[in-house]
Amino acid sequence: MTRPVLNRRLTLERPLRTRDEAGGYVTTWGVLGTLWASIRPGTGRDAESAGLTVSTVPYRITVRAAPVSSPQRPVPGQRLREGTRMFAVLAVTEADDDARYLTVFAREEEVAS
Repeated sequence: MTRPVLNRRLTLERPLRTRDEAGGYVTTWGVLGTLWASIRPGTGRDAESAGLTVSTVPYRITVRAAPVSSPQRPVPGQRLREGTRMFAVLAVTEADDDARYLTVFAREEEVAS
């Protein structure tokens, strides 16, 4: 594997559920840390959702490896943020035989009006 260029600063976030006054909950996001990454986009597609067009683009994001129990290792259900861009983490696997890097399979979604 060619050494990736980790030149994008991403914030790793996890969902936090907080009860609201109506008996439900509100999801907010808590910061776990900062990861340097390489981002490669895949092929996008459009889909209908609640009468709106939703554009979905899959991404392969490469980050430095971290042990499975580490809070710096992304897991499905978390997200990576770069400014206003959000990447939902779908799956994570080792990117190389030496386990020096991880490949994060993620999806960026934007809602068009």
